[in-house]
Amino acid sequence: MNRFTNKTVLVTGGNSGIGLATAIQYAQEGARVVITGRDQATLDQAKTLIGANTIALQNDQGDIKAAAQLAGTLAEQGIKLDAIFLNAGIAKFAPMLDIDEALWDQTFNVNVKGAFFTIQALTPLLNRGAAIVLNGSINAHIGMPSSAVYAASKAALISFAKTLSAELLPLGVRVNVVSPGPVSTPLYGRLGMDAAQLEQMATAIQEQIPLKRFGTPDELAKTVLFMSSADSAFIVGTELIADGGMSQL
Repeated sequence: MNRFTNKTVLVTGGNSGIGLATAIQYAQEGARVVITGRDQATLDQAKTLIGANTIALQNDQGDIKAAAQLAGTLAEQGIKLDAIFLNAGIAKFAPMLDIDEALWDQTFNVNVKGAFFTIQALTPLLNRGAAIVLNGSINAHIGMPSSAVYAASKAALISFAKTLSAELLPLGVRVNVVSPGPVSTPLYGRLGMDAAQLEQMATAIQEQIPLKRFGTPDELAKTVLFMSSADSAFIVGTELIADGGMSQL
């Protein structure tokens, strides 16, 4: 399929994990792809993997000024967008009694405040018929211990999909959420645990998934492409959960 031929898409956090897998699939379906990320080295590596028709921009979603800078850079190059996958985010877990203001602020600055103002800044660059897909999480639904702040930040995105769709529909823009369950991505390596703790956690989580396995970035990417293509044109303000049945069965 070539659902994105002659279209330009943006993937925030497109230099690893689900973001990178999605950017690669967009390119395979004909899109010009813009990716953002905080680390220039991994951006350069990702650009090589995605292909020649790729623009890689260093950008930190946790910095409120970065949203306007990103929009300005794209506008200067005459770039209009047909789809945005707002994938960038952080995950920090801690028991409720151990959560401090710094963890709270860092999580909400990136996952909520940064996400909102990125959408706000990029809205003037959206073509009619564009789609925005937010990367949510089943943590917003399952009450997992130690995930209070992260889960709340993802619940905010689910709310954004509804309210922002209502505001942006007159512009022909849809907003939806794809909420992954456990997926094998580099994010798990950044949880502050050692190898033994990570393995123990992964085994425990896998036992809770009816399919008895983690999802893959490619599987989530296929879901994102569907939600940002004309194939999902009648889906608005909705959350699509892709979790191997973990939150449903």
